[in-house]
Amino acid sequence: MKKNVGSGDKTFRIILGIAIGVAGYYYQSWLGLIGIIPLFTALINWCPLYLPFGLSTCKKK
Repeated sequence: MKKNVGSGDKTFRIILGIAIGVAGYYYQSWLGLIGIIPLFTALINWCPLYLPFGLSTCKKK
């Protein structure tokens, strides 16, 4: 897998994932588990939704 998630995008995904998880916990909803998706994609630096569109937020070398 080629990295396609840059540092700014990674930071945003981590914050978003935590916020969704906290909201799910606060409202006692299983929908908070959706926060795992942005956290996982941030940790592996790869987003499968970017592939069909040819997107990448990584800096070019």
